[in-house]
Amino acid sequence: MTPKAVYWDMDGTLIDSEPLHDAALVSAMRSVGIAPPPDLHERVLGIAAWPVYEMMRDEFGLTLAFDDWIRRKYDHYLAHAHALKPRDGALEIFRDLQRMGVVQAVVSNSDRLVVDANLRAVGIVEPGMKTVSRNDVRDGKPEAEPFLRAAWLTGVDPADTVVMEDSITGSRAGLAAGMRTIFWPELPMHGPHGVEMATTAEDVRRLLGM
Repeated sequence: MTPKAVYWDMDGTLIDSEPLHDAALVSAMRSVGIAPPPDLHERVLGIAAWPVYEMMRDEFGLTLAFDDWIRRKYDHYLAHAHALKPRDGALEIFRDLQRMGVVQAVVSNSDRLVVDANLRAVGIVEPGMKTVSRNDVRDGKPEAEPFLRAAWLTGVDPADTVVMEDSITGSRAGLAAGMRTIFWPELPMHGPHGVEMATTAEDVRRLLGM
């Protein structure tokens, strides 16, 4: 059955932006003399800016204040965000759901300026479009609050919604919110117990009843 609403994670799920996030983080790390570890991507996937900063501070000896640190990352990120592309197959699903009258929102652990820059880059600037950034909630993913806020903004019962996620962190948030959660990782991995697994865009379409 097609849900009444679909709430999209942004980075890596709707937009192919994870490589730019990684590049911006590496740029910031190298600017202060920190060597990126080989498993950096896996360690930060789906994690908001503040917990990543805490990791840099506690494990790598970062001494910059948070505002100075995040400015270094975002200076790199925003300078390149205009070239971002949608994830293969994702924007087509988004547009088809629009035509079907399904309510959609974007729910991200990224800060508001990143959310807005990304959506502009791929042409998702819609009248009345609901978006939730990390700045809009007290507790980000993996807590339920971001997705519950999307349900409140769109006026849809959580039981009638589907969450689209590519990270374990985001999937846990969707499950915590009591929502059907489709786990569509960019690289093969096992999702949390309770998710519905997708490996291709066609899997996503099938699970959404399209």
